[in-house]
Amino acid sequence: MFVKQLVFSLTGLVAASPVMAVETGMDLTQSTVGYTALVIFGLAYCLVMGEEYLQLRKSKPVLLAAGIIWLMIGFVFQQQGQIDLAKHALEHNLLEYAELLLFLLVAMTYINAMEERRLFDALQSWMVSKGFNFRTLFWLTGILSFFISPIADNLTTALLMCAVVMKVGGDNTRFINLACINIVVAANAGGAFSPFGDITTLMVWQAGLVSFLQFTDLFIPSLVNYLVPAVIMSLFVPKTQPNTVGEYIELKRGARRIVGLFILTIMTAVAFHAWVHFPPVVGMMMGLAYLQFFSFFLVKTLPQSLEKKRAIARANKDEAALDRLGSVVPFDVFKRISHAEWDTLLFFYGVVMCVGGLSLLGYLGVVSEVMYTQWNPVWANIMVGVLSAIVDNIPVMFAVLTMEPELSLGNWLLVTLTAGVGGSLLSIGSAAGVALMGAAHGKYTFFGHLKWMPVIALGYVASIVCHLYLNGSLF
Repeated sequence: MFVKQLVFSLTGLVAASPVMAVETGMDLTQSTVGYTALVIFGLAYCLVMGEEYLQLRKSKPVLLAAGIIWLMIGFVFQQQGQIDLAKHALEHNLLEYAELLLFLLVAMTYINAMEERRLFDALQSWMVSKGFNFRTLFWLTGILSFFISPIADNLTTALLMCAVVMKVGGDNTRFINLACINIVVAANAGGAFSPFGDITTLMVWQAGLVSFLQFTDLFIPSLVNYLVPAVIMSLFVPKTQPNTVGEYIELKRGARRIVGLFILTIMTAVAFHAWVHFPPVVGMMMGLAYLQFFSFFLVKTLPQSLEKKRAIARANKDEAALDRLGSVVPFDVFKRISHAEWDTLLFFYGVVMCVGGLSLLGYLGVVSEVMYTQWNPVWANIMVGVLSAIVDNIPVMFAVLTMEPELSLGNWLLVTLTAGVGGSLLSIGSAAGVALMGAAHGKYTFFGHLKWMPVIALGYVASIVCHLYLNGSLF
């Protein structure tokens, strides 16, 4: 899940916004501009939610909304002689989004490269050859997502597992939708008990509010959060075999080495953040260079490799192998980059800029003020998770940290848990959900996820109750 944390170090963009809204001395939350911005953002999200029926790409409405909101902000701040503050906030948001964009671009490029080298085809073939039915595959991909996401990151883990599900599921839309929901819930839950699992956990850890080992107190609540909806949803997954024929899949040259380079890239990103405190995206871009140099190596050594394989095929009189060699094409890393899910990347831009604009207008600060001065902290922390499903957990968590409420360790762990898993309630509530809507376009949708929200909410409530019971002494 470190990827999401990295991915969202950019979303820390809102870090500046709430503060700047205070520095301006302007209360725009009850102004015409403020109300208009809220309406525009709400309408844009309604169009995003209706993507399945409108066949309108989700990036389009939020891109337009972001432009209109910031145009209005520009006019107001210019009239008040504080345009420099608005420009600084805008530039900060753009910088943070650039980190997100580049981070995701590298992750998606590696995933596309692994798909082109037929790794997912081979994994699908292995699963079919093992005789796994749809229900077993449902559990296998979910469990892998839960335990891999705290290390790799929820976004990358979700994309990898989704690619496998898409390969195995074929035209079975019902299975793909349920499996993707399961992956999103598992990936988000898996990141909640690790300081590196989510940007929200990282923020709390870096603030010194929860120690590294204290996060492990959230393991069982996180597991409950995943298992409750998974058990219920699995009852609706048939035990039938996938409608695929088992076949031998020959990996393309360099497939396994690309996996190794991807792991090395993640390690590089972690190292940049842990050792020199640079944004992890710098390490990810360095990792892209690994793939580019390896692509250069594959292209330059292709003729020699083909000749060697042809000699072996002729010696074995393997005509099929000779035919396969005739279709081999050089590896092109830039072609892999072009296959990134650009609709998802642009959607992130729109959301980041819209939320940044609303934060600059002061709305996040108002919400946080009400929650932690008028409500019981436990209920406020539970609402943080609900809000994170609608807006985004990063700006919400930042607003909480900015308020610096007097909370016990148990409450800091609670808000860490709810902010991390609350995004699973809606498909647009987390990076994993948004990315999978693009990766499984038309098969995993907002409304397809929404139908199972009551079940996911049951897991959300169960995890909170579990935390209150097991860690009650920390409150």
